[in-house]
Amino acid sequence: MIQEYYIFVVLRYSRMFNSDNVIIKLTFGFALKIIDYCELLDEKKKWKISGQLLRSGTSIGANTNEAQNGESRVDFIHKFKIAAKEANETEYWLHLCQMSKSFPDCKELIEELTHIQKIINQIITTSKAKLA
Repeated sequence: MIQEYYIFVVLRYSRMFNSDNVIIKLTFGFALKIIDYCELLDEKKKWKISGQLLRSGTSIGANTNEAQNGESRVDFIHKFKIAAKEANETEYWLHLCQMSKSFPDCKELIEELTHIQKIINQIITTSKAKLA
């Protein structure tokens, strides 16, 4: 049910973006899930971790979206590298949450993030090859 809701929201709001852009859809949907997870953390009074995770987890999509309007291929790659760094930081916070006994389960978020990281890294690799 929750998965269907996210698909609905992503499809509805993807009109703002290029509808064929998979990474934009994935990172937007992931950001929505991060917001929900951080709200769970806030309910458990895990404000410090929640704030860090919210910033890094939503920044992935913001940077991939910003890259779409890069001034050059170098700028495009740079913004995706920032997205990759934010994804790595998000991975750290999620693993910390997963390993802590008092935090809600986030295994699905980690799996989705791993998928997003692979795509981001492939975009960076492909874009660098086109520069040469």
